[in-house]
Amino acid sequence: MSLSSDSRQETHTDVSLSSDYPLDPVAFAADLIRCPSVTPEDAGALDCLQKVLESLGFACTRLPFREENTDPVDNLYARLGNHGENFCFAGHTDVVPVGAVSAWSVDPFAAERLNGYLYGRGAVDMKSAIACWVAAVALFLQEHKNDLPGSISLLITGDEEGPAVNGTKKVLKWLEARREKLDACLVGEPTNPKTLGEMIKIGRRGSLSGVLTAIGIQGHVAYPHLADNPINRLVKMVAAITETPLDEGNAHFQPSNLVVTSIDVGNTASNVIPARATARFNIRFCDEHTRDSLERWLRERLDSVEGPYDLELTLNGDSFLTPPGRLSDVMQEAVTTITGETPVLSTSGGTSDARFIKDYCPVAEFGLTGQTMHKVDERVAIKDIHALTEIYRQILERYFKTTPKINR
Repeated sequence: MSLSSDSRQETHTDVSLSSDYPLDPVAFAADLIRCPSVTPEDAGALDCLQKVLESLGFACTRLPFREENTDPVDNLYARLGNHGENFCFAGHTDVVPVGAVSAWSVDPFAAERLNGYLYGRGAVDMKSAIACWVAAVALFLQEHKNDLPGSISLLITGDEEGPAVNGTKKVLKWLEARREKLDACLVGEPTNPKTLGEMIKIGRRGSLSGVLTAIGIQGHVAYPHLADNPINRLVKMVAAITETPLDEGNAHFQPSNLVVTSIDVGNTASNVIPARATARFNIRFCDEHTRDSLERWLRERLDSVEGPYDLELTLNGDSFLTPPGRLSDVMQEAVTTITGETPVLSTSGGTSDARFIKDYCPVAEFGLTGQTMHKVDERVAIKDIHALTEIYRQILERYFKTTPKINR
């Protein structure tokens, strides 16, 4: 396949790792990308990861889960060490579909290196970050193989890009049943908008999806007095929930927002007043709200319009915040040491599996830049893979340097 003109203009320089690095993160990322692990397929990605982890001394456990009416999903939990604090890296090897292959400049699963970039589905989200973490651990072990100051673990799922019911959430419950504790967790999602080092996520807004159905009475358009048009009422209801802001945001969260995503009637006849009209919406909300408080807010405004309606709400994830502290301090220091940037502590963006992990330990997210994730020609600058490896290494060094002496 030929390169696009945009690709030809990219001129990042490949920065070679020192010869004493035990694991090349670029080569390892390429190995992972070559596994076409589109959710829920694993396609050998976890086998590839497990083989490398076991060579470093990790004890690996595969955890396949399947809930009724869902596809089976394989997961991996790996741990090195059985004492001290357990610092976990969480991520996923599943990727989204490639879309139209003909639109790509390269084979999306060939992991080609072009003009200083590594191309392929999952290069950004988030196989390269996994490779960087494992390479960083290999570096860390060179210095601490005989005096490991704590435990290092990985929680890797194949169900992050899918329904997220057979992945991280169930692995966490499995760990809880074994009374195995995570003391801190770094999620390797792409957190930086444009440049590596810009942003660390210390929380996420919640996500609540809604289906609002105005209920009327079907009738002939020539005799509207004998019918009840639900469309008129739905328009007023949508206005009632969109014209008033939910909040103004706060120190850690941007203002919450409600976005209407569709309005559907399903009426193919021009002379019939329909019986029902439906609007779908999504609310991204800060930590000033819960599912129940949002439902009360919605119903108060919908009831003011008057008339029958149905409201169905689905909570996709609560908002949460890991207050700035030891974990974010260590991460900020590591990022600044390698990049010279002082990353912003943010809660912006969509949801991630951190929404499950926050119930078990402090969690923060840092990975690559997200400009091409889920897009055609997804790619990562090779120099950023090298830099992220060094950042992760610094995080390990700094976290365990401040670890209190404990035994578990």
